[in-house]
Amino acid sequence: MKTARNYLLTASLLIVVGLSISCATQRQHHNSSVVDYLYPGKSDPIENAAIPVLSLPIKVGIAFVPGSEQTRTGFTTNFSAPMTPPLPEKEKIALMKEIGDNFKKYPFVKSIELIPSAYLSPGGSFTNLDQLRTMFGIDVIALLSYDQVQFTDEGMLSMSYWTLAGAYVVRGEKDDTNTMLDAAVFHIQSRKMLFRAPGISQVKGSATPVNLSEQLRTDSTASFHDAAKDLVVNLQEQLELFQEKVKSSPEEFKVVHKPGSTGGGGMDAFWLILVSGMGAYTLWLRKNHN
Repeated sequence: MKTARNYLLTASLLIVVGLSISCATQRQHHNSSVVDYLYPGKSDPIENAAIPVLSLPIKVGIAFVPGSEQTRTGFTTNFSAPMTPPLPEKEKIALMKEIGDNFKKYPFVKSIELIPSAYLSPGGSFTNLDQLRTMFGIDVIALLSYDQVQFTDEGMLSMSYWTLAGAYVVRGEKDDTNTMLDAAVFHIQSRKMLFRAPGISQVKGSATPVNLSEQLRTDSTASFHDAAKDLVVNLQEQLELFQEKVKSSPEEFKVVHKPGSTGGGGMDAFWLILVSGMGAYTLWLRKNHN
């Protein structure tokens, strides 16, 4: 009896050691790049931008840049999960809507266009943006890019249950999902970047080998949405700073009204008040001079 028990104990330990040896660390990487899209083949892009003419109210487009890459590094085992797919189009639309809703509250924004990925060509550069400007009637576009890394540690995150047949080991998978979402806002006609805002997220979780692939997809989506929420906060701050920059640096931006525009709040109100104030000051000078 004692010999049989020792045999079971030795066999169980060998199973545990074997599982430990077969453990692996994997890294899944998905990303897209605004630089690769706008300046294909250029390691040090040079911006030749003109002074942007902001015709208020503006029409804003939002789109994800193409060129997503998928890589996996590390050892593979029988317990390895398949590669999680890049961000699906349905999720891209949902994320663009989250971000677009933040633009709508500003009176100098007339409309928001969510542009499907099919309309953007890899390495399409500003030629592609000119096409989008004509097709969708937009003045400004927020180009979204992302970088997501999922680090999977196939280790002994497990509980061992002793049974009559020896040790029954329930293995787990540790997965960390790190995401960076970036919005670069360009005035299309002038080629000038107006401002940018990042959003970051980290999601930690664990799953068994049976549902690892599903859990990685769930964590990937959740991390994108968390990053979008962070981006919206930063985007609001950058929008407010941009309004102040337009007011304080008139030599860098020209603001005009589109035909039929009745003005309004935001940057419109600033320029109307400025012009009215200058007119009143001129009349005061003439009156006192006479």
